[in-house]
Amino acid sequence: MKGFIAFFEKEVRELVRTKRLLILLAVFVIVGIMDPAVAKLTPKLFELMADDLSEQGIVLGEVKVTALDSWTQFVKNMPMALIVLLIMFGGIYTSEYTKGTLIPLLTKGLSRSSVVLSKLAAMLLTWSAGLWLCYGITYFYSDWYWDNSAVNRLGFACFCWWLFGVLMICCIVFFSSFSGSGAQVLLGCGAVYFAMTMAGMYSKAKEYLPTRLCDSVPLYKGELVPSDYTAAAVITAAISAVLVLAALPLTHRRQV
Repeated sequence: MKGFIAFFEKEVRELVRTKRLLILLAVFVIVGIMDPAVAKLTPKLFELMADDLSEQGIVLGEVKVTALDSWTQFVKNMPMALIVLLIMFGGIYTSEYTKGTLIPLLTKGLSRSSVVLSKLAAMLLTWSAGLWLCYGITYFYSDWYWDNSAVNRLGFACFCWWLFGVLMICCIVFFSSFSGSGAQVLLGCGAVYFAMTMAGMYSKAKEYLPTRLCDSVPLYKGELVPSDYTAAAVITAAISAVLVLAALPLTHRRQV
């Protein structure tokens, strides 16, 4: 336990020292501001386009924007923030093996499990802080300009996004246990997402896939309820746990 705490503190200091934490939080802040900003500017953009469209015989009516439009932007922009996070953390394990920085620590008695779990904890902490910071900013401005009470299950929808992000971080842990570079880790994560997307083309499988957790708009509109996401949430949590448990023995067998 002491080894885990010590290495976790080292990881947090490294995130601060390299400014990765600052960069990632800045990305989430920007996305949080963009969500209501894009919704707010949408009527202005249509006004600017009105003359050009009228010449083509297209007449635009009044565009009414609500808090739902802002939260729809949240759903559209969150993948961008998650991708940036994955890119920043793609080499968090493999770089240690490449540089050989783990050798002195392991020879002093630090267990490989502590290394894996402490890096996992650091990534989860960053993802949680960034996501809920983005959510808070979007919530504040959406409520300021419109009224969030017209949108359903905001907190639960954000939790679903958090759980999906946990899965992708666990994918980093798993692929890092045997991959030789950060690029290979990212390719593995991309392959997992592609496989889930392809499987989602079958309507019967869609409600059980982790990607269901990213489909927040029907939840906002009240077309779906939290129980409709239960199966996907349970399966996502189970897969995440399996990936981490599988990564531990693979990491122990890996040569430093």
